[in-house]
Amino acid sequence: MIHRTPVIVGNWKMYKSPAEGAALAHEIVAAVGTSATPDVVVCPPFVTLPSVSDALLGTTIALGAQDIHWEETGAYTGEVSAPMLAGWCTHVIIGHSERRQYFGESDQNVKRKVTGALEYGLVPIICVGENLAENEAGRTAEVVERQVRAAYGDVTSEQAVTTIMAYEPVWAIGTGKAASGAGANAVCGINVRGVLTDLFGENVAQRVRVLYGGSVNPENISVFVNQPDIDGALVGGASIIANDFVLIVENAS
Repeated sequence: MIHRTPVIVGNWKMYKSPAEGAALAHEIVAAVGTSATPDVVVCPPFVTLPSVSDALLGTTIALGAQDIHWEETGAYTGEVSAPMLAGWCTHVIIGHSERRQYFGESDQNVKRKVTGALEYGLVPIICVGENLAENEAGRTAEVVERQVRAAYGDVTSEQAVTTIMAYEPVWAIGTGKAASGAGANAVCGINVRGVLTDLFGENVAQRVRVLYGGSVNPENISVFVNQPDIDGALVGGASIIANDFVLIVENAS
């Protein structure tokens, strides 16, 4: 059995100014900034990255971005590229359901962004998941497996082991209605890790960390991290409340 270190990722979404973000980061650092496990990553908005980066210096907490563009440079007004982020960040969220839903993020663009992130040494946190209609139609496996295959379309085995996957059923995000532990584990094990096995082999698939995301809180985090194929969580709303996020990290360990 390959040991996978759990990881808790905080997605701050479009919350927290630079000053607010620094204050939140300092609170988190004071509580868990020297913890060995689980790994902790916080992903503030772009404008808040510099102040949070300063707050995290000398700690065990990693800094991530919430998105990137797949090109290195170019006439892409409002976009930020991997080489621009590489000096600050170690991780980047790619393909979040809100990007797919509100900004037309396609499977093809997710693949391009994954490739761009890996080229500059960033760890992609690749998000996949079905919406409510797809779930109720029994299409979860179809949708998740398609998204996984697309995201890894140009990835080598050596690169794949550095990535992080996040299964986030869209119907559970921000709704307070989390998936069941067994249900989430089945998707993570069969439809995510199973596809990775098909693409890269069992050894690689067992080394990739797979997270659950969707209404994660201090009370239910243990339900997910105790599942054999779930290695942590991608946390949304609770990640911008210091006490809640710290409790999630502590309960995950």
